[in-house]
Amino acid sequence: MLRISLVDDHEIFLKGLEGLLSKQENFSISNSFSSGNALLEKLPLTDTDVLLLDLQLPDLKPEVLLAKIRQVQPDLKIIYLTLIRGNKYFNKLSKIGFQGYILKDSPVEILQEAIEKVANGGEYFGERYGKETNVNTATTPSAQILNLLSLREIEVLKLVSQELSSAEIAQQLFVSVSTIDSHRKNIMLKLGVDNIVGLIKIAVNNGLI
Repeated sequence: MLRISLVDDHEIFLKGLEGLLSKQENFSISNSFSSGNALLEKLPLTDTDVLLLDLQLPDLKPEVLLAKIRQVQPDLKIIYLTLIRGNKYFNKLSKIGFQGYILKDSPVEILQEAIEKVANGGEYFGERYGKETNVNTATTPSAQILNLLSLREIEVLKLVSQELSSAEIAQQLFVSVSTIDSHRKNIMLKLGVDNIVGLIKIAVNNGLI
């Protein structure tokens, strides 16, 4: 029986994943946490084989949390779960050490396979987003850029590239400012850029504006 701990700040996803994995005959859920700090508080007493860790937690940066985890449990097997397509964090996190990386929209069978492989001492990285992947989103064809972003994110990217503020975009799309700020953050992560200039360059190069 493989003992699994889960960390994700989205309660619906966390509870859904917990319910899904607990139904598997060879899996048991040791703990589930909604933040990085909650995990760190219980980590010294957490007895688990594999940690499924959300890449984007609001309280701690990925490299900071991973480093803290390694200080407490240096041999803990970790699989990152994320919606981010691309490898902006890969080099930084790989230096600290983790064993797997899975997109949240992957089939359940992929997640099961990854957990079993990592628990048995292996690694699991998707073929497209593995350690050797080095996607340059500034020069990636627009068709592939569109695959990285949701329809709403593409819409927000176009408006951001017109130098509209989050408040102006929120008013235009009839959503909250915090929702637009969240979209901005996710777009930057997915495209591997750190500022508005980078977003505009990608949008122009790929014919989005």
